[in-house]
Amino acid sequence: MSNDDTRPKQIELQIEGELSIYRADELKRALIEPLQKDVRLVVNLAAVTELDTCGLQLLMLAKRTATKLGCELQLVAHSPAVLEVFELLNVAAFFGDHLVIPTSAAS
Repeated sequence: MSNDDTRPKQIELQIEGELSIYRADELKRALIEPLQKDVRLVVNLAAVTELDTCGLQLLMLAKRTATKLGCELQLVAHSPAVLEVFELLNVAAFFGDHLVIPTSAAS
C-alpha cells in the first residue's frame, strides 16, 4: 500500500467576480458541497473583484464546516479586494492561510 492512499483528495475551486450577497446561494453550494472527510478544498481567490460581509460569512462558514467534518479548506491567491476586507476586519488569522500582501508603491 502506498502513502498516496492516506493523502486527502484535493479539489480546486476558483471564484471569479463578486463574492457577495448577490451570489450567496450559488457560492454557498460551491463552497460547502465538496467538503467531506479526507478532502482538501483549495479555493483560489485571485479573480474575486468584490468581497462583502455576506461573502466573508460564506468563507467563514466553509472554514467552520471543514473543521467540523475533518477536512481542510485552504484559501490561496487572495485578490486585492479580498486582502482589503481581511485587513480591515482583521480576520486573516481565522482562516490560518498565508497571505501575500503586495508592498505599497513608494510615495
